[in-house]
Amino acid sequence: MTGPVLHLASASPRRRELIARLGVEPARIVPADIDETPHKTELPRDYAQRMAAEKAAAAASDTACVLAGDTVVAVGRRILPKAEDEATARKCLELLSGRRHRVLSAIALRAPDGTMRQRLSETVVKFKVLSDEEIRSYLASGEWDGKAGGYAIQGAAEGLIQWIQGSHSGVVGLPLFETRALLKAAGFAIA
Repeated sequence: MTGPVLHLASASPRRRELIARLGVEPARIVPADIDETPHKTELPRDYAQRMAAEKAAAAASDTACVLAGDTVVAVGRRILPKAEDEATARKCLELLSGRRHRVLSAIALRAPDGTMRQRLSETVVKFKVLSDEEIRSYLASGEWDGKAGGYAIQGAAEGLIQWIQGSHSGVVGLPLFETRALLKAAGFAIA
């Protein structure tokens, strides 16, 4: 008897690396191309959950479970963008300097019959007060490119973070505790 088949609705190499830590190898990588524009007045938690569900639905399969995720960096009710240019990354880092913020990592698992299960990880992260030199140095690393909130915790930014409360893997992009629970509930063999 074989277990369920998994497709990963993400092109993120970080998500592939993280899911491998659970001993799970997706049969296919099916990036979901959806509009990721937040709705007007949409709260960060609702936005993260909606994005994960929409990505899972967009990559739906009649023969496999589809796992999708979305990670949102939020300061209060404000959703920070994915930094696509250095100016955006700088604005994000200046806003996060010396402050706490939340990282919401939502995951959705869509079964072949259309059943959707979801979980959400919420982590609080606090950056040290960043000097202009520290910001310039981090921007020069290029690690910010395409990252929510303009930083990647798994790189040099980790040295600028005073503390986190919650899921480190969730900040990277796939909360392993929540992912493991969803996959086990769907019948995947995970130790």
